[in-house]
Amino acid sequence: MHNTQEKSLVNRDFDHPNQPLMDVVNNVEKVIIGKSNAVQLCLVALLCGGHVLLEDVPGVGKTMMVRALSKSLGCEFKRIQFTPDLLPSDVTGISIYNQKTNEFEFRPGPIMTNVCLADEINRTSPKTQSALLEAMEESSVTVDGVTYKLPEPFLVMATQNPIEYEGTFPLPEAQLDRFLLKLNLGYPTAEDEVDILGRQQLMHPIEEISQVTDAQTLQAMQKQVREVHVEQSIREYIVRIATETRKHQAVYLGASPRGSLALFKAAQALAFTLGRDYVVPDDVKQLVPVTLAHRIILKSEARLGGASVEQILRDILKGIPVPVTRERVK
Repeated sequence: MHNTQEKSLVNRDFDHPNQPLMDVVNNVEKVIIGKSNAVQLCLVALLCGGHVLLEDVPGVGKTMMVRALSKSLGCEFKRIQFTPDLLPSDVTGISIYNQKTNEFEFRPGPIMTNVCLADEINRTSPKTQSALLEAMEESSVTVDGVTYKLPEPFLVMATQNPIEYEGTFPLPEAQLDRFLLKLNLGYPTAEDEVDILGRQQLMHPIEEISQVTDAQTLQAMQKQVREVHVEQSIREYIVRIATETRKHQAVYLGASPRGSLALFKAAQALAFTLGRDYVVPDDVKQLVPVTLAHRIILKSEARLGGASVEQILRDILKGIPVPVTRERVK
């Protein structure tokens, strides 16, 4: 499991130029205690239009984090509980014949929202998984030959339980590749857990937080993220990292070009959250584990020998010279 809680990503030591972003982070952290890095990585995904896969045990705050994010942004939130009998139409929606108008009417499914929690995605059939992932990839759903655009902004946070395998349908590699980031929250520290008990004694903090920005502001920031400068040497650094995963002797399947693009976009968004309009190599290095690890398959002999994707990525980063970049002057 990735340790994403070691260091805060957002720089709080100065007046942040993207104050609405900081307002969202601070708001969500009233509900999710001690997980600032995971919260900020979810914002990174939001800022570059990507989706998040959370692999973690029940009860660590996955649902609350998504609800707090959507409430802070003033966005619509829906939850889909994935079960073995869930049908694709239960996700995308269905056309129903209206006898009064003699026409078919589209009844939108829960995927037609801004922020969607796809809970326990590995408990449903591959056919239903594919319906969700197609919507994520195309930003639209097609029902009875008619295509319906999904609302903007749009974020899917899918969860899966890493310890229960009976009755599950693990996501194949091609579908894992659709997720920009794969994270875990992990258990809180003892101190944070005591704080959680105190905060929830009378009521849940989710009931107290309010909207601090809106979807239009988020969309404006998404456009700004795409303008964040990435030097040619850093682009080559990203591609070199992805290429080395394909050549490593312990790796059966390395990161795809979609992985390179995910790392590129996430680095832009991370630089933006740090108040910069340019990417530095440290942005890339910090995001490698959460953007590439779930796209890599080890050879069976490497797994039996105790190798891990995380260690291989660390070794790859150590073996690639870090590009020297010049700080941009505004």
